Parts: sequence; structure tokens; C-alpha cells
Amino acid sequence: MAITYRDIGRINYPVFLLPSSDWQLHDGILFFGDKILDDRNMEGTTLGARRMQTAHKNLFIMKKMVTSYNGILKQNTKHFIDNAGQPFTYEKTIFAQLKYLRIKRVEQKEIATLIWFKEHNAPFTVPRPPEDGYLWAGVLHLHGLPWVLYEYSQEKLKDTRKKV
Repeated sequence: MAITYRDIGRINYPVFLLPSSDWQLHDGILFFGDKILDDRNMEGTTLGARRMQTAHKNLFIMKKMVTSYNGILKQNTKHFIDNAGQPFTYEKTIFAQLKYLRIKRVEQKEIATLIWFKEHNAPFTVPRPPEDGYLWAGVLHLHGLPWVLYEYSQEKLKDTRKKV
């Protein structure tokens, strides 16, 4: 299955990186080459729960996990499997402007952090605050509107564009 920026809401995080699209489904077992990614014959709603229950020992070892959309954008690979056990290929199709905005205020809440910008009226919600010294944030703009917080910076960097 191919996913683009328009379908990003269909992904169930976290996602795990795969080196290629060499997956096949046979009799409820999702294979990656000769290793097993997922045993869909097991009960459980998540990939991890089914992998823990399976009696098969030749599981494919997934070393890298991504917890957000901007993590997918930063990877060199384009092949992933999501937490529901659905493998997909992420295809970058359009360019988005990456603009660096000055951080006005960082507001910590109980389970998240709000980051306010001088040039933007609504905050971005992130799981944890930026480290001390980061005064700028690179924000991807899609169709002229702020869309995804991409990275933090200690100084204002040149605005550019990224393929998303």
C-alpha cells in the first residue's frame, strides 16, 4: 500500500522501518523475506502483542521506531510497518516550504508542551519541550499554512523547501 501526505491519518503510530518492500502475506502470516513480521493468526490489536504471542522464532528484528509524521519524513527509507501490522510505502509527492519561526513561548502542560511562535497565532503541540538554547523552529508550510513542526534550531536558518 502506498501512502502520501494526504493519507497520513491512516497510519497507526508507532511505525517501524523496513529495508525494502519485500513483504508477503501467506496464511495469516506476514513475511519479510524468510523472516516473520506479523502473525495475524494471534489475538491482539497491535503488532507487538501478536509478535509476543506467536510460537514462531524466526521474527524479523525491527531496530528503529518512529513515533510521528515528521519522523517518517526524515528517514532515508520509504518502507514501514505500522502498529496495526499494515506495511506501507511512503511516497513523497509535493514540496512544502520550510520556514524558520522564532519561538515566543514554551508552555508545559501535564502530558504535552505548547510551543507558541511570534508569526503564528495558534500553538503547536509536542510531547516534550525543546532543549535550552533553541530559539527557532523549522515549520513546514503546506499551501501557505503552517502544518508540521519539523525541527528546532539555535539560530535562524535559511528558509527552504522539503519534499513531503
